[in-house]
Amino acid sequence: MKVSVDMSKCQHYGQCCYEAEDVFRLDDDGKLIYLAEVDESRREAVESAVDVCPMQAISID
Repeated sequence: MKVSVDMSKCQHYGQCCYEAEDVFRLDDDGKLIYLAEVDESRREAVESAVDVCPMQAISID
């Protein structure tokens, strides 16, 4: 599955990191880093991350 983050919307709050910490993390500067290609077995966790993003910046294909 493909994961996308609209970095023009993302405010780097990090809520998504708690939902799928193997897919999303904040770097040392507090900026979001994420995997663009994720195994389908992680879909539920990534969907949870999409749901908790306050800026609705995350999408999956």
